[in-house]
Amino acid sequence: MYIATVYGNPKQIQGEKNMTDRVPELSAAQKTELSEIFGKHVNLDKRERHYYNHDIGALPPLVKKVIGNTDPAAVVKVRSEGDSVKLLEFANRHRIPVVPRAGASSGYGGVIPTKGGIVADVTLLNGVLSIDPETETAVVQSGIIWEKLERKLNEKGLSLRAIPSSAPSSTVGGWLMQSGAGYGSYEFGWGHESMENVRIVLPNGKMKEFSGPELSKLIGTMGTTGIITEVTLKVQKQEERNAVSASFPNAAALRKAVETIREKKVPLWSISFLNPEWADMKNKAPRKLHYGEVVDKDRPVLPKAYVCTFMYPASRDVSGLTEAIENAGGTALPEEISKHETEEWFKSMKVKRLGPSFIPAEILVPLDKMDRVFEEIKKRIKLQVLTEGMVIGDGNVVLLCFIPHSERSVLFNTAFALSLSILKIAEENGGRVYSSGLFFASKKKDVFGDRLAEIEALRKEFDPNGIMNPETLEGKGLLNTAVSMGASFEPLGRIVGNMSGIGKTTFKEEKEIPAEVAELAYSCSQCGYCVSECDQYYGRGWESQSPRGKWFFIKEYLAGREKLDQRQTNTFLACTTCQMCDARCELDMPIEHAWMTMRGKLVDEEEKMTFPPFEIMAASLLKERNIWANYRKDRDKWIPDDIRAKMKDEAEYAYFAGCTASFVEKDVAVGAVRMLDDAGVEFTGLFDREACCGIPMLVAGKWDVFEKIMRMNVYNMKKRGVKTVITSCPACWLMWHTVYPQWAEKLGIEYVLETKHYSEVLVERLDVLKTQFQNPVIKVSVTPLHKIYN
Repeated sequence: MYIATVYGNPKQIQGEKNMTDRVPELSAAQKTELSEIFGKHVNLDKRERHYYNHDIGALPPLVKKVIGNTDPAAVVKVRSEGDSVKLLEFANRHRIPVVPRAGASSGYGGVIPTKGGIVADVTLLNGVLSIDPETETAVVQSGIIWEKLERKLNEKGLSLRAIPSSAPSSTVGGWLMQSGAGYGSYEFGWGHESMENVRIVLPNGKMKEFSGPELSKLIGTMGTTGIITEVTLKVQKQEERNAVSASFPNAAALRKAVETIREKKVPLWSISFLNPEWADMKNKAPRKLHYGEVVDKDRPVLPKAYVCTFMYPASRDVSGLTEAIENAGGTALPEEISKHETEEWFKSMKVKRLGPSFIPAEILVPLDKMDRVFEEIKKRIKLQVLTEGMVIGDGNVVLLCFIPHSERSVLFNTAFALSLSILKIAEENGGRVYSSGLFFASKKKDVFGDRLAEIEALRKEFDPNGIMNPETLEGKGLLNTAVSMGASFEPLGRIVGNMSGIGKTTFKEEKEIPAEVAELAYSCSQCGYCVSECDQYYGRGWESQSPRGKWFFIKEYLAGREKLDQRQTNTFLACTTCQMCDARCELDMPIEHAWMTMRGKLVDEEEKMTFPPFEIMAASLLKERNIWANYRKDRDKWIPDDIRAKMKDEAEYAYFAGCTASFVEKDVAVGAVRMLDDAGVEFTGLFDREACCGIPMLVAGKWDVFEKIMRMNVYNMKKRGVKTVITSCPACWLMWHTVYPQWAEKLGIEYVLETKHYSEVLVERLDVLKTQFQNPVIKVSVTPLHKIYN
């Protein structure tokens, strides 16, 4: 037993192991020692530490109060097995809790430092150590992201056997510690069933390898048994996969189809599905936008039914699949739907934008009771329940249920009780909670079964000081009591929960945060897909610099727990605007555009400082019309004399070179105009009156300067009778094609200019150009760079 403190009152908790005391701050001596060991890879900054106090879940305020302050005392980037040993030796010397953290893509509290201490960020343990095509095995470090590993395996003609639905952010070690199922689990079972060997630094700082039956001591233990450093995986030969999507009128028909497939041994790789509510919400999800323009116009419409997608290697005979679907009352859907569903197999959460918050309930139920579970959920839960399902080869089904709501509503507290109602329905039908962890510690016997005794024995032997992720498997006393009481009084909680529905959530500008930005902040699922590919995060290395971190900041600021000062303004300004976050976001949120909006709000309206280089650019722009501080009179010197002689004073076409092509990469501009000339295009230009397109000022938040430049460029084009502006720079194309028209409408400026990339113009003139090609042209496809991103 140990003594816990809840709201400052000592309370004895029975049956729990000794654990360290809460460590909200390190002593000065401890900070010095830790910094000497890990150097720049330790972060002690109070504001930065705050970003590591949560996982993917949005908790009700009442639950947050029970859990208390979860800010760690330090964050350490673990880069090697040796780092793990040093960290745990340090922690044992000072009896400081350690919480391993990887992608933080789960919602069971496994990475929440409830007792402060040190967060061990293992995301730098992300290497592939070896791949053996002959034995079909791979040895990897624990922090490698599944998506990255799949790409590495594909290079060797191999592929993963099973992969989590959160593959763009979740890690190999994290899936073992969570214990999960995913795509491919119909054929290959739970994720850990493809793991042969695990190296782990135990809580006492000693390294140990686990394999075979011993692996059961680690599965699902959520970082309480040590820091995993290496995993040996079984993989398979890579093969193209086909998919068939089908709709079913009810869950019973879907169950019948799957049971027939199992009986007939149809060799499928994966079976996943959506319930009618999820399919309907997916149709209503906001479109993917790029600077206000829709880029997924061809998104297919799903039927409001149970939509199931069956995947299998292309070489297999699955002739029994169609019969199983039809005999169960299902209908095969058009190929465009199966193609779309498999292309977006990691993006099902985009429906969260209609929440904007979700109340989760993840359960495991037997296949033969699945339809009964759906019937009971519909009967007992009056709020809308969205469900995504994954069929496992052992005859169980994972149901990930979400109730749309708003965490800003006081009713979020009472509606959350419905998650326990869904869990009770699962238990009544032979199921259980999907995983244990901080919130369902009282259910750990159901999750671990006979393995629990050996897990607790291992922890007792190797973690005598109780430093390793304390409270994650034990839970917090008051929280355990609340969950137990919630289960006991479930009917009452369900009545109140069913009365806690809300209408459509609307946002308004609040505390300098525009309404559309606030809405996106609460919509963000905190999945982490954006983190690993973010240039700003890659360069600076800490969570606050990631898109996910910025969304978290906005929510904390609106809740009064953060301040919007110059430091945070700099964080918004540091984004490189590469738009990788837009491409990776599973909710298809216009993230980069939101940061652009914040820059204008903070710098242009709130008069925060922009970066000094942007001020230099602005001064150069206003004086010399370019960002490179070159003389305006030299802007058109790149134009070859023979081309200049052909350029008109007025023409329907005008070539706009931009700053970089005019002063730095002049060969780009020269090549563009020579090809336009070869294609017989008569064109003009702005010559030394051309100004920067203005995108650096948009990025800098200096929107007053941008407006002046835009007005100048548009006026000068009209003056020369131009109807179509031709660009070679993708940023210039974006400004003329998309941003200028938007600003012109806002400012009341007439704008009738068309914009084309020079390659688009050349394609239109292939009949003129083809006689000049040395080799015949077979196929030409043109997409401007800013369209490729999306």
